[in-house]
Amino acid sequence: MLLKFLRSLFVVALLAPAAGAAPTPAASGPGPEQVVHELTDSVMNAVRSDPALRSGNTAKIAQMVETKVLPFLDFRQMTASAVGRFWRQATPQQQQQLQDQFKLLLIHTYSGAVSRIHDQKIRFLPLRADPGATNVVVRTRIIDQGDVIQLDYRLLRTDGAWKISDVNVMGIWLVDNYRGVFAQEIGSKGIDGLIKTLEQRNQALAAADKR
Repeated sequence: MLLKFLRSLFVVALLAPAAGAAPTPAASGPGPEQVVHELTDSVMNAVRSDPALRSGNTAKIAQMVETKVLPFLDFRQMTASAVGRFWRQATPQQQQQLQDQFKLLLIHTYSGAVSRIHDQKIRFLPLRADPGATNVVVRTRIIDQGDVIQLDYRLLRTDGAWKISDVNVMGIWLVDNYRGVFAQEIGSKGIDGLIKTLEQRNQALAAADKR
């Protein structure tokens, strides 16, 4: 239940329009704050212009995730971090399967959460980062009908670009949370067992989407 609640807040955060003017990107490319702005603006514009997205159409949402969300995420790093120390034990084929199932989980989460979007806003807090840092946290707050919800993004700079690698909702880092759940699954069923569990979970979510 906790993961379901946090994932829903994460989706709301990704879709909520950012308050205030976007920071000016550095000459070498968009800074970490600009990356978060670009992600929220890109997805919100897509949702506003497409009724199929607002209705929870899984195929359309899958396409949106591929084109509007994944380019802003270091998805391999997110999956590797969620799997933890077992990632290095996985074969390349298993690593790809884990990424694929983790991505499907994100898509199904979007399917169930897009309809909850209304007039939330995001306020950016001052960035605390040393010059030349390659690992920063962009701190934001979601303003939702008077409630203020903590939502922070961890971004890594790799190959000259900033990518989101984790998100903190109300003090809990989601990838860290998944790591504990995945470790239990791998400990009792192995890596293939985790893949199977994710496949079954995604199949159940897909069946629920069709009801």
